[in-house]
Amino acid sequence: MRDITFPLPVVRAALNPLYRVTLNRRLPWRTQRLLLDLSSRAQPVPSDTNVARIQLGGRPTELVTNNVTEQAGAVLYLHGGGYAVGSPQTHRSLAARLAKEIGCAVYVLDYRLAPEHPFPAALEDAEAAYLELIDNTGFSADQIAVAGDSAGGGLALALAQRLIAKHGHTPAALGLIAPWVDPNQIPERDRDLVISKSWSRVCAAAYLGGGDSADPGYAPLTGTLHGLPPTYVQVDRSELLHPQCVDFVEALHAAGVHARFTESTGLWHVAQLQSGLVAHAAAATTELAEFLREAIQPVRMRDLG
Repeated sequence: MRDITFPLPVVRAALNPLYRVTLNRRLPWRTQRLLLDLSSRAQPVPSDTNVARIQLGGRPTELVTNNVTEQAGAVLYLHGGGYAVGSPQTHRSLAARLAKEIGCAVYVLDYRLAPEHPFPAALEDAEAAYLELIDNTGFSADQIAVAGDSAGGGLALALAQRLIAKHGHTPAALGLIAPWVDPNQIPERDRDLVISKSWSRVCAAAYLGGGDSADPGYAPLTGTLHGLPPTYVQVDRSELLHPQCVDFVEALHAAGVHARFTESTGLWHVAQLQSGLVAHAAAATTELAEFLREAIQPVRMRDLG
């Protein structure tokens, strides 16, 4: 499907009621998930996209490639949704654009969701998926980047910390879109265009379950940042998570981590999902793709023979 560019105010006006209805604490989780899956069909997927449904780390996963894919290396993508909603389908358009622009396979993991599966289920699924990529694809750790948005961004950070500490694997890079790196922090404002404070607090409680909120796996901002790979962070200044992202990037710099921080104005939380509809969102996605491509530094498949 070809991109269709709409003016920012038009898209914002359309998304505002959609997210207010869908990401609503009064709706059952299953209803929220269904509405998100249905609305994601309006997000264009680049032409020549190939989607294969596989198992990775014991979980359903979408393997997204493009006809231009010819490089070794991969991206493990962890979708957002407060750890309670979201799926490979809701993020297929973004994964497909990354696969096309990076030129490598993107694996979108369907990790277990809260409240049915609270912390650390999602982290365990991500860990198993990454380790299987190393064991079964022939990729080394420095050929596999980890990316994610919102809760998926926090999960990506927690995964990198666990891989380094437990397995001695450092991913090629982290690509994080408005990462939720500390669910314990309470936003100052009531809502932005996409998420509300009340919804985020319900998600945080659902994900924590009966766990320890001080566990760095749950709140990776409080964990060890030293030794992390090059990290890209993007957030819009209007977002509830903007202050948290600023604190996170400052902490990365203090820990000696190479971090690239991009702050947009006029977009919204994970606007990259609408890259096929909004030129400014597409530009943000391209910037992320360029960062990951440079970090992976893959070997072209034809050079392996």
